Amino acid sequence: MLQGTEDSEDPVQEPAAPRRETYHHGNLREALIEATLRLVEEGGPDRVTVRAAALRAGVSSGAPFRHFPSKIALMTAVAEQATRRLHDAVMAAVAESAAEDPLRRFRAIGTAYLRWASRNPTHFQIVSTRSLIDYDSSESMRRDNDAIRAVMDGLLAEAQQGGLLRPGDLGHVPLAARGLAYGLARMYADGHFAQWHVGAEAAERSMQAAFDVLIDGLTR
Repeated sequence: MLQGTEDSEDPVQEPAAPRRETYHHGNLREALIEATLRLVEEGGPDRVTVRAAALRAGVSSGAPFRHFPSKIALMTAVAEQATRRLHDAVMAAVAESAAEDPLRRFRAIGTAYLRWASRNPTHFQIVSTRSLIDYDSSESMRRDNDAIRAVMDGLLAEAQQGGLLRPGDLGHVPLAARGLAYGLARMYADGHFAQWHVGAEAAERSMQAAFDVLIDGLTR
């Protein structure tokens, strides 16, 4: 459930930003989301309060509460933006894949997920940390995730019908694929790759190679 209308944590002192009498461009919600992303980039999620986001966006401390009554509501809005962008990246990758082989299109989903997560680490951090957001209250996040899952299921069913997969229950394959992609992305975001001797320049290539191990294991 969403928290109350006040931030529970002590206000964070932010550098003074120019105060506006009115918000001229009329897009306060998006400005607050952008301000929140910047705060997370600079100091992590603990730095975020609704008031700190307001200060960063250059509006009065009370202005955001019409849109975001709590920190969780604000972070959930950022997560919704993240999930929409991930959805769009995945759908574009599948559409752009000219391969007739459904497993190659399934691979494109993993590639898009890993590329998006590695290139959008702040969005990924927020959307993947469920304690920061109220996932259950967000229809848009559930809808976007369900759409990705439906494409995965459809491609796997097509591959099975075409005799491309090993015999077995497909029910666990989407979970395994998402778990592997998520785990690799989280390792990258949390800085684990160095201990595996994977440099930053090789991160995406290494994650894709690891994901391909799963794809290879599915085939006959």
